[in-house]
Amino acid sequence: MGQTVSISVTAESVIKSLDQTEIPKNHPKINNINPQDIPPECPMHQKNPAPKKEEKVVVSECPIQGGATDVNPLNMMPPANQQPSPGQPFPLPTERVTSSIPRAVPSPEGKTHWEYPSQQMFWNAMLRKGWKWQKEDLSPKDMDDIIKIHNANNEQAWQEVLKWEALHARECGNPKLKSFGGKAKDFSPRAKIRNWMGYELPFDRHDWIVDRCGKDVRYVIDYYDGGMVDEKYKFALLDVRPAMDSFDNVWDRMKVCYMRWRFEYLEGFLSKQTDKSN
Repeated sequence: MGQTVSISVTAESVIKSLDQTEIPKNHPKINNINPQDIPPECPMHQKNPAPKKEEKVVVSECPIQGGATDVNPLNMMPPANQQPSPGQPFPLPTERVTSSIPRAVPSPEGKTHWEYPSQQMFWNAMLRKGWKWQKEDLSPKDMDDIIKIHNANNEQAWQEVLKWEALHARECGNPKLKSFGGKAKDFSPRAKIRNWMGYELPFDRHDWIVDRCGKDVRYVIDYYDGGMVDEKYKFALLDVRPAMDSFDNVWDRMKVCYMRWRFEYLEGFLSKQTDKSN
């Protein structure tokens, strides 16, 4: 979790930093140094050197794809930025809402559930993705609505994941979200096939790694535009399913496909029988 900063120091750089009066008489020439020839008096041969402290940064924010080297591998995000951006037209709240989604690994602060980004974090994330705001684009009320829509979509996605996980309730009754990442332009094979058939492409895609009591299970989530936002801030149509990267996942999808077909067949059969009786 987080970024680990380590510093590697060559033998030559250490020796050059020493005072010349402290170099032992039998020390090899610095210009042609061989690390194996370093005398035991040198710091490189200290048996118990002081360990370097590691800096670890763990945040949770809206997942995006990026090439930064300091991203958190659990959510593919750089460190949280709660500072107003240059030229920001109005102040934004920095409070964060705790989700209902349990974390597989508690945060450094001991929090057991994932947190959603604040409005300020979301604004900064959009700027990082290349969005340029205009005065007529957004108002403070718009940002509040965007955050609520974002949170509602993720809550809805987790509930869909739990429906699949119910197939393994005896095996694990407490699945948790381990990590996630956004792949908005990396369309899934299923989304591409649907598009070839004339359906629209999803506007976003997430891959979630769920910890099923010690077993990692990857889920693919395609987000489709569902039209108007309802009173619960839901508007996206979600296609949530286990990735076809393991036998168990493929078997789960086959079982659910059969159950859906059976339900639709029985429903149609009963409907026909009712019409005949009338």
